[in-house]
Amino acid sequence: MSTDLVRYAAAAVSDVGSKRASNEDAFGLSAEYGVYVVCDGMGGAAAGEIASSMAVDEVLRRLSARAVPGAEAAPLEDVIDEAIRAANESIHSRAQNDLQLSGMGTTLVGLVTEGRRVLVFNVGDSRCYLMRTLSPEPSSPEPSSLELSGQDQSTPGPCKLQQISLDHSLVEEQVRMGRMTHEEALRSNYRNVITRALGTQAEVEPDIFELEAAPGDIFLLCSDGLTGELSDEQIESMLAVDLPLEEHCVRLVDAANQAGGHDNITCLLVRAEG
Repeated sequence: MSTDLVRYAAAAVSDVGSKRASNEDAFGLSAEYGVYVVCDGMGGAAAGEIASSMAVDEVLRRLSARAVPGAEAAPLEDVIDEAIRAANESIHSRAQNDLQLSGMGTTLVGLVTEGRRVLVFNVGDSRCYLMRTLSPEPSSPEPSSLELSGQDQSTPGPCKLQQISLDHSLVEEQVRMGRMTHEEALRSNYRNVITRALGTQAEVEPDIFELEAAPGDIFLLCSDGLTGELSDEQIESMLAVDLPLEEHCVRLVDAANQAGGHDNITCLLVRAEG
């Protein structure tokens, strides 16, 4: 997979939504080190805010440190795994030592870039999507969720939005096993039940996906406050418009609020500039 130099641009917006009193989402990014993270916290009082902030800070710190001169050149997948496990241990330990924070946790989704190589990672139901301009030839294959090769983007074709991360939620796992349809999952009373989170258990297992970015690719990292209000088709339609990343973020968050805004909403966009 190519590690050629490529520039990335990023923008993010986080909003409390229309129904919540506080924002338990958190995000962080370092364009210099190619690290981008979104977390959605949970827990009583201010516990959710604490958990999400701790996760963002720890993962951002550890993944940024990998590029410091003299740092041990461990495989990037191992660095990601260790960073997530360290964040989980910190959150879990703090919750164990403070009864007011008992049970706190957070979802996490993020990506790290190394040239055209992109590693996406997640725990919980915060998501990563890829918006790609496809080659106009009818025979061109659609991108795979596990391995995406760069394509010739000289002639713009139709845009395609694809979810890269896999939700660690009760209903989505039922869908993947064929026990529930996607439509049934959307209506289920258990659609907000997640099966993995940082901090709620002593150990956590992240998912990691490897891709190769093509010029013009847009990666969307978001909390379920966005995807709970907007369908993939709506998000795809909005991202298909040629706008600055900052404006895309604002428009997506505004649309989620207009659709109900029942939860905190965070949208982080990363674009491969070529």
